[in-house]
Amino acid sequence: MRLQSRGSEIAVLGEGPGAEGARRLLTGLSDLLASGYPLQRSDVATAIRVIREDPAVSLVEFFTDSPFGPALKDAVSVRNMKQRLYAQTIDRHDLVFAIGPAGTGKTYMAVAMAAAALVEKKVKRIVLARPAVEAGERLGFLPGDLVEKVNPYLRPLYDALYDILGYEKTAKLLERGIIEVAPIAFMRGRTLNDAFIILDEAQNTTSEQMKMFLTRIGFGSKAVVTGDITQIDLPQGKTSGLREAQQVLSKIPAIRFVLFDEKDVVRHSLVQSIITAYEALDREREAAAASGLARNGHGAPSSGR
Repeated sequence: MRLQSRGSEIAVLGEGPGAEGARRLLTGLSDLLASGYPLQRSDVATAIRVIREDPAVSLVEFFTDSPFGPALKDAVSVRNMKQRLYAQTIDRHDLVFAIGPAGTGKTYMAVAMAAAALVEKKVKRIVLARPAVEAGERLGFLPGDLVEKVNPYLRPLYDALYDILGYEKTAKLLERGIIEVAPIAFMRGRTLNDAFIILDEAQNTTSEQMKMFLTRIGFGSKAVVTGDITQIDLPQGKTSGLREAQQVLSKIPAIRFVLFDEKDVVRHSLVQSIITAYEALDREREAAAASGLARNGHGAPSSGR
């Protein structure tokens, strides 16, 4: 396959899936421009990714049919088919778990859906929670009171809000208590009605914390739980509440799980390569550990005699 340009026209020469995909890509981008869509360089990369995932997709529909409503459609956009599915799942269900590696947009998309629900008056407030688990550092050595100590752990949630709603609007909503960002410990004993609740970094909740959080959901509320079960920072011997919830709740029809992997990473291309490399290392270690057990006579297959 090769491309040939003449003036403002581009011809795709050749046959096969690659050539057909290139034709669909160029046709879709042309239709987007004709419709008046302000195509950006990042949109071209997104379009290539989307065509690879689903050759039959309509790029015009993908880019113009925003799941975030008219208020935020220019501020946030989905970057692949999995993110689109994720947004649609959040819209249609009251409790959604998003599990996968960093860079897939789990938290950012959840915050965007929460902001859209607030702007459209589908909920009265947003509550963002996160466990303050120490990843190699000690809270006790940080200055300030408890709120100031845990604030650095909540910073990614603030960053997403500032990016989506703007600094001034977010600050006003935080001051009025319409948006609340808090460590998960602050959720105990509460019932949250008419709220959009997000639990971020849920792999670092304990079993008890996860159960406590899920039972805070009140009438008219929607909850999204995000996390990466390969990045658990809990002390040795503690069960991850996210891992347990996936096992216990996956068969409940009203609860949905959206699983991301390294192919869904939408950050710098190096991030996807880094995640893939570490996953390969984990598989090697698991295989080596299994081999060591077999040599020691633990879990070795029976001879059948």
